[in-house]
Amino acid sequence: MKITKNVGTINALIRITIGLTILAWSTSKMVKFPWRDSYLFIALCGAMKVAEGIVRFCPVTALFQEAMNNQNQSNRSFNEKESEDHFPVDEMVPYNPT
Repeated sequence: MKITKNVGTINALIRITIGLTILAWSTSKMVKFPWRDSYLFIALCGAMKVAEGIVRFCPVTALFQEAMNNQNQSNRSFNEKESEDHFPVDEMVPYNPT
């Protein structure tokens, strides 16, 4: 997988803003409840969003784009095989009610 920018400028700014908000909220909760590990996990998720915004690369978006490209390529190969085995247009296909 090639790492290229797959997040726009506005999207990156939104990710940074939301990530910093989540990070600030979770760290303030960790000060009050330091024994809860869930706030640490939420802080890591917020930090990840900030990093995605700064680098402008989202691995989840890249996976979806790669999956869509693979799906389009398989559809093209299926359509090419289907076009080779096409039926004449004039031929009638009998109705089968089963």
